[in-house]
Amino acid sequence: MSGERELRALLSGMRPEINPGRFVFTTVPGALPEGLTPVVTVTEPEGRTLVVHQEEADRAGLAYDYVAAWITLRVHSALDAVGLTAAVATALAQAGLSCNVVAGFHHDHLFVPYAAADEALRRLRALADRA
Repeated sequence: MSGERELRALLSGMRPEINPGRFVFTTVPGALPEGLTPVVTVTEPEGRTLVVHQEEADRAGLAYDYVAAWITLRVHSALDAVGLTAAVATALAQAGLSCNVVAGFHHDHLFVPYAAADEALRRLRALADRA
């Protein structure tokens, strides 16, 4: 059940895909508000960070200031693999694109500016091709 650790295999096998929708980062002080289905939840001392569909945040009246596209890297990366996040973040940074990375058990997930999703996907595919 362990994932890939070798960087070249990780990069060449990324198969990045854009998940449909617009996603936002928001925060709530306590329990999850009714009607939200977060794709990411992080609990911090200051509150609970949620990444949710923009429409859900709007319906719940939650504030946000970053609208993102969600890209999943389809390679099954090991949680202790070294270099994938750095390589991906570097490729996007060289294009002037921000990238918020979340590691799931099976895949890595990138949240990039919504308006730049196609450019981010192009850069990631080029990175995979070079590997």
